[in-house]
Amino acid sequence: MSDKTVTPAPITLAAVTGAHGVTGEVRLKLFGEGVESLQGFRAFGISGKSEILTPKKVRDDGKGGAIARFAEVADRNAAEALRGSLLTVPRDALPALAEGEYYHADLLGLAAVAEDGTPLGTVIAVENYGAGDVIEIERPEGSKPRTFMVPMHAEAVSGWDEGTLTVTADFAEP
Repeated sequence: MSDKTVTPAPITLAAVTGAHGVTGEVRLKLFGEGVESLQGFRAFGISGKSEILTPKKVRDDGKGGAIARFAEVADRNAAEALRGSLLTVPRDALPALAEGEYYHADLLGLAAVAEDGTPLGTVIAVENYGAGDVIEIERPEGSKPRTFMVPMHAEAVSGWDEGTLTVTADFAEP
């Protein structure tokens, strides 16, 4: 018997979209609740790499994103090399959630079921088009349509836990 503990996957908070200026600053696309969601962290991992970025300054760009300066990025060339990089933090570094709150990463991969237990598929994406989160569910192989979407509110999703997202009858497509 093995006593292996599973380390939760790091959570992605932002993506580098490009360089900003010539001094090594980068533009960030944010996946959290504004620039404040980044400002409390002393280091970010880069998804798929062993490198760490230490923020010196993170500020709002006035367009829904952020501008960041990292100690390890000295010039525009180094900033451009980060384009497409995902900035991550360990799951346990995130603040505790209140009742009814969730991190998108916690919903991805959940089995979606109807309230009567009928399997509907797997949660493959969480999107937000401005009016709130929308869950995309991929149906089992051979099903038509292949995917469907459900708004993430109580009328459509009656609950979720570590393994299952339960969709109400009005939103569980046949």
